[in-house]
Amino acid sequence: MSAVAEKLLTVEEFERLPETEMRRELVRGRVVETMPPGGEHGGIAGNLVFLLRSWLKQKGLKGYVSVESGYALFQNPDTVRGPDVSYIRAERIPVEGIPKGYWSLTPDLAVEVVSPSETAQSIRDKVNDFLAAGTPLVWVVYSRTEEVIAHTPDGLARTFTAKDVLEFDLLPGFSCTVAELFEF
Repeated sequence: MSAVAEKLLTVEEFERLPETEMRRELVRGRVVETMPPGGEHGGIAGNLVFLLRSWLKQKGLKGYVSVESGYALFQNPDTVRGPDVSYIRAERIPVEGIPKGYWSLTPDLAVEVVSPSETAQSIRDKVNDFLAAGTPLVWVVYSRTEEVIAHTPDGLARTFTAKDVLEFDLLPGFSCTVAELFEF
């Protein structure tokens, strides 16, 4: 008996899939579905979007902050990841503007808020994909422990607890405590 080769999807084929209630990513040509996030997850993502947009406005900066935007990170096989929150510096936004489909660049900051249904391996895979594709800063937010782990391409990971302040050269003038992400 011969094995049938699995058909891997391209970004274009993935974009044409019908909508469902599930969240989807394309990982090395395969569709990965996950449960929609819960209320706490959405609150954390919302707080971070508010803090990032407020920082841009207060500093007179431009940039793109979003929730769950898709980024085409790799080709052959194709990978599209959608971080819970992302940020792109203004100078990196293409002249043609914000795409209708997936971004063909990587975010400057990708943030994953860990849901109860996610495994440590799935989070590690997302972080590694963003870093390997060129994202300079990835935050993983853990609501149970109120921690943020910041990952950088040099392989270092730094843990920030509730009282710690999130400040990075990539986000000049941005500052918030980890606790602010959990204020509902």
